[in-house]
Amino acid sequence: MSNISFRSAEPADIDALVKLENTCFSEDRISRRSFRRFIEMPRDLLIVALDAERLVGYCLVFMHNATRLARIYSIAIDPECRGQGLGERLLRESEHNAAEAGRIVMRLEVRRDNASAIALYRRLGYRQFGTYRDYYADHEDALRFEKRILFYAPTDRFPNVPYYPQTTDFTCGPAALMMAMAALCDDRNLSTLEELRIWREATTIFMLSGHGGCGPHGLALAAWHRGFRVTMHVSQDGPLFLDTVRAENKKRVLELVHQEFLAELSETGVQVQYNPVTLEIIEKALIEGRIPVILISTWQLNRSRVPHWVTVCAIDSQFIYLHDPEVDVEEGETIADKQYLPIDRAVFERMARYGQQTLQAAVIVGEKR
Repeated sequence: MSNISFRSAEPADIDALVKLENTCFSEDRISRRSFRRFIEMPRDLLIVALDAERLVGYCLVFMHNATRLARIYSIAIDPECRGQGLGERLLRESEHNAAEAGRIVMRLEVRRDNASAIALYRRLGYRQFGTYRDYYADHEDALRFEKRILFYAPTDRFPNVPYYPQTTDFTCGPAALMMAMAALCDDRNLSTLEELRIWREATTIFMLSGHGGCGPHGLALAAWHRGFRVTMHVSQDGPLFLDTVRAENKKRVLELVHQEFLAELSETGVQVQYNPVTLEIIEKALIEGRIPVILISTWQLNRSRVPHWVTVCAIDSQFIYLHDPEVDVEEGETIADKQYLPIDRAVFERMARYGQQTLQAAVIVGEKR
């Protein structure tokens, strides 16, 4: 099908769209009135495929401004044109247009019994992340799929940051710090042993349950001891994460560890600043060639209220770009999913606060001393 072209739907396409809809679907059809609304109020994407002048397919994509999500609501291919790769080309065209409009992730639903469509989506990089029970008119379930569609192209404006995935559930801080140091020093050791060494130096002993996590004081000291210039920003000056433990003896341990960190910091050249971590601070650091390691809450990412460290790699007028060291292989994630992850600036400002005290913390790593 070498003559296929794609464009946004126009009012003159409505008759052909309705005919195609009635040919492809017996239930849950899009009405003529709805097609007209999608065309006349183009908040969403309605892309048509043309074979010469004949409309042979369409893809309707809902665009969510607040979340930077796009969702394929409906896709239809003329039965005479199926099996020739048109569906794949139409999907890729839709992904491209949604990414051009600043959407980060494409989502869709597909019938559980539609094996051919599921195979196509998986081949194009979509991963299942949920199920809607009793979704269709005939009570069939819908499988939910998603795919990241927006990717950052590294430029000379900011340092290139190599990616390193954390190898344990509790070493996001060391992994994020290692990436920052490796961006500034080519011969840095990116290994599990170094990851665990930093964790042993930087852990706060207790956090939530299980193994202790790393706070900004410990990570700042770890970077300083490895020869880097370091600025630490934190929005409060007392012991951190006290609200994550209940036992008084554990709170006392956190307080003692905090005092020891402060004593060690006082003997270094680490710049400690007690202030909120703003986008202006982050952007200034990146422009100057320094790499911010930021504490976030994962609620905006996966609806889990867990403190988590990420490495900020770049920034532009729309997005903050992160290396997230946590790769959930069991959920189908890959390393590629977590590199230069674009986060809307407004969303990032909400992410970069943790707990009831809205703690903000950053360790900004500069060149070697």
